[in-house]
Amino acid sequence: MREFTIGKNDAGQRLDRWLAKAVPLLPAPLAQKYIRLKRVKVNGKGSRRDVRLAEGDVLQLYLNDEFFDRPTPENAFLSVFRPQLDILYEDGDLLLVNKRPGLVVHPDEHERVNTLLTHIQAYLYQKKEWSPRQEHSFAPALCNRIDRNTGGIVIAAKNAETLRVMNQKIRDRELVKLYLCVIHGRMEPPAGELRGFLLKDEARAQVSVHRRPVAGGKTAVTRYRTLAFRDGLSLMECDLITGRTHQIRAQFAAAGHPLLGDGKYGSERENRKYGRHGQALCSYQLEFRFTTDAGPLEHLNGRSWQVEDVDFVSEYFPGFDWRGAR
Repeated sequence: MREFTIGKNDAGQRLDRWLAKAVPLLPAPLAQKYIRLKRVKVNGKGSRRDVRLAEGDVLQLYLNDEFFDRPTPENAFLSVFRPQLDILYEDGDLLLVNKRPGLVVHPDEHERVNTLLTHIQAYLYQKKEWSPRQEHSFAPALCNRIDRNTGGIVIAAKNAETLRVMNQKIRDRELVKLYLCVIHGRMEPPAGELRGFLLKDEARAQVSVHRRPVAGGKTAVTRYRTLAFRDGLSLMECDLITGRTHQIRAQFAAAGHPLLGDGKYGSERENRKYGRHGQALCSYQLEFRFTTDAGPLEHLNGRSWQVEDVDFVSEYFPGFDWRGAR
């Protein structure tokens, strides 16, 4: 028998969902069976699978030891991995990190260790702010994501309450995220709005842009303005009204002005002329504009952050002061 006490970060979860995270080696059908057989007890009693756990609840799991076999923190890479992070802001609830281009945000089938999330979790583990053994099911998580070859600001939650609040604020569009990008040619008009419907092709990991609604398509709106023009390239600032997959890249390409360096939506031949590989795109500014109660994050309301440097601005628009362009 193993006993667990529910902490603040695990509170509010359904019993079966907590069990899936805390004991990942236990198959879901078997977990449901053990709950019905009362081999999973909450405060000494059998319980339903959909009961919501509260802070302080004590769970007794009468499960075979084989389901708990997993690396201990002392043996795991978290203790020896050297995190490399450009931290713009940190408090007890969250981190704002400037992700470098080329780094994936989450582990996937191609990269399990060198990811932004891994760097953040190792950083917090080594600071003794997070322990997988103590949390059981919660792990520091990213509130937003950006593509591998896109740089810029990513929000990471240190606890479950921050993750819930920040995800809701993002859904309610109470954050302003501004991007810088470089496109081929000039946009006409130089400032305006791109509207359309994006349809995702999962097999190709690509989206298509449609002027009219299509089955499965999602509305996409991007406001833009031209900051500078040089050598056939335009430096643009973009305000994402919606946050869809590849939104900026796909919409500018559909408008006839693909992003510099974007091989998926642009032309490799054109990109080679400028020696650029990987889209020139950066989530450079973040501002919190809360219109409803933000609980523990209220102190962030009205504050904004910018990255210190954007490599493609320095390379293709030398001398241009993008910080003073607002």
